[in-house]
Amino acid sequence: MSRIGKQIIVIPSGVEVTLNGDRIKVKGPKGELEMGFSPSISVSKDDHGIRVKRSSDEPSVRGLHGLTRALIANMIKGVSSGFEKRLEIIGVGYRAQVSGKKLTLNLGFSHPIELNVPEGITAEMDKESKNILIISGIDKQLVGQFAANARSFRPPEPYKGKGIRYVDEYVARKAGKSAAGGAK
Repeated sequence: MSRIGKQIIVIPSGVEVTLNGDRIKVKGPKGELEMGFSPSISVSKDDHGIRVKRSSDEPSVRGLHGLTRALIANMIKGVSSGFEKRLEIIGVGYRAQVSGKKLTLNLGFSHPIELNVPEGITAEMDKESKNILIISGIDKQLVGQFAANARSFRPPEPYKGKGIRYVDEYVARKAGKSAAGGAK
């Protein structure tokens, strides 16, 4: 039995969960999400919360058991409190600017990089620190994917540490070239 899949998902106050066949709809104060799941997985709602069960012990169904439970738990957390990724931009002249639904990154290339912020995602610069980009939304996958796309243009390099990194990310630094020994 999956250790993740057998846990009950607690529904916080202010969140409504609607089951309709093999679809689940979650509505909360921050928004609304909907997802379909495999017919080999059964999802039921009771007074204690949501239970996810599988129909058989086949490996493919066993893999879907924990996955479905985690996706539903992420939906509930997203509509109640939301998700956030913080990106730190390090480098001389490196900066980001958000205007409306467009994110402009100046990362040392000959041209600025413009990204369209997807629907359901908000991007903003931190007020206190001008080099931190905050990406937030209710869909965990969408927030993480947009943050990864922005980071992919200039990932942190190990010699000077320049680039875009997650705020809590550790970048192992390498020593540069050392001076050559005396030539004869």
